[in-house]
Amino acid sequence: MPRKSPGTPRLDEFLTYRLHLVNKLTDKFSSDAYADEFNLPVGEARCLAAIGNFAPLSVVELAARANLNKGQASRAAQSLVDRGLVCKDASTSDGRGVVLTLTRAGQRLWSRVMALIARRNDEIFGCLSATQQQQLGRMLDRLIAHARA
Repeated sequence: MPRKSPGTPRLDEFLTYRLHLVNKLTDKFSSDAYADEFNLPVGEARCLAAIGNFAPLSVVELAARANLNKGQASRAAQSLVDRGLVCKDASTSDGRGVVLTLTRAGQRLWSRVMALIARRNDEIFGCLSATQQQQLGRMLDRLIAHARA
């Protein structure tokens, strides 16, 4: 069995490990909530939220905004189109591309999904003061910008 070198942190002391754990814990609960409240898989709920916030979006833009790969975003978007929640129109700037927007039914569900996201955010970060939440938000923004650079 490998031994930890002196001075090397344990796996569960690494920030990346803990961020992944927080992600997994919150994703599981959110996934269950989307399924129970809206009969939506988590990928579709993320896509609905992204389209509602950033429309019009291409599938590539949707994938980036929903933190999914292009194939996942494409399948989720098509499912949302099939459910009558998203409208898929030909792009005026890209002959082969499409743009995605919410239908009226999609807008109504988007409002409910966003309320759930806000509730989940409050539940997850409620153990932190408003100041701590703002500080964490700024630190996460800095880490995201650094990782993208």
